[in-house]
Amino acid sequence: MTTTQPLPSRPRRFLRGMRDGVPIGLGYLAVSFSLGIAAGGIGLSAVQGFLASLLNNASAGEYAGFALMAAGAGYLELALVILVTNARYLLMSCALSQKFSPETPFFHRFLVGFDVTDELFGLAIAQPGYLDPVYLYGAFAVAMPGWSVGTAVGILAGDVLPGRVVTALSVAIFGMFLAIIIPPAKENRVVGVLVPLSFAASLAFTVLPLFSGLSAGTRTLLLTVVISGLAAACFPVKEDAEGGAA
Repeated sequence: MTTTQPLPSRPRRFLRGMRDGVPIGLGYLAVSFSLGIAAGGIGLSAVQGFLASLLNNASAGEYAGFALMAAGAGYLELALVILVTNARYLLMSCALSQKFSPETPFFHRFLVGFDVTDELFGLAIAQPGYLDPVYLYGAFAVAMPGWSVGTAVGILAGDVLPGRVVTALSVAIFGMFLAIIIPPAKENRVVGVLVPLSFAASLAFTVLPLFSGLSAGTRTLLLTVVISGLAAACFPVKEDAEGGAA
C-alpha cells in the first residue's frame, strides 16, 4: 500500500521558491548592473532605474526601451518595440499556464504572468506535477529585487566612477546580448543566418536615403516586424504527429 506524502505548507513552499531563486537573483544583480550603466547614460536617476527594472523584468526589452529613449522616440514607438521584443513571454505564459491546477484562481495566474522571464520560466517548468503559485512568488521575491537593485547600483556607480571605467563597463551590455543570441544561433541554422542578416539590415537602414530619415525607434520596429515575419513565412516551425514542435 502506497502512501501519499503531504504537500509542504505554503510558507515552506514560498521559502523553497526563495531558495531556488537565489542563483537567479544573483545573476540578475550582475547583469542589470551593466543595464544601470546604460540607464545612467540617458539621464535616469537611481530611483527611476530601480522602478523601470521593477516594472519591466526583461533585459532585451528594457535595454531596447532605454535605447529608444536615448534616440528621442515617442511613446507609441516605445510601447510597440517593447511589446515586440517581449513577445516571447506571451508564449511562455501560455505554456506555464498548463502547469497550474485547473482550480488555480485567475488572479494567481495574472500575478505570475507579471514576472515570467527566461530563467524563472525554466525554473517553473522543471518542477514536477502541478505548480503552486506561492513557490514562484518566493522566487520572484529574490529575483525582482536583484534585477532592480542591480540597475540602481549601476546608475550610482556610473555617477561616481571615472568616465573611462563607465565606458568600459557599458560594453558589458553587449556581452549580455551576445550571451542571449549565440546559443540559439548555434543550435538553429535559421537563427544563425537571421542574426547577421539583422545586423546588416540595421546598418543599411541607417545609411539608405529612404530609411535614414526615420527615427531609430521606427527603424527598429520596421526591421523587427519585417524580418521576423519573413522568417516565420519562409521557415515555419514544423509540428510532429502529436502536435508538438519538431
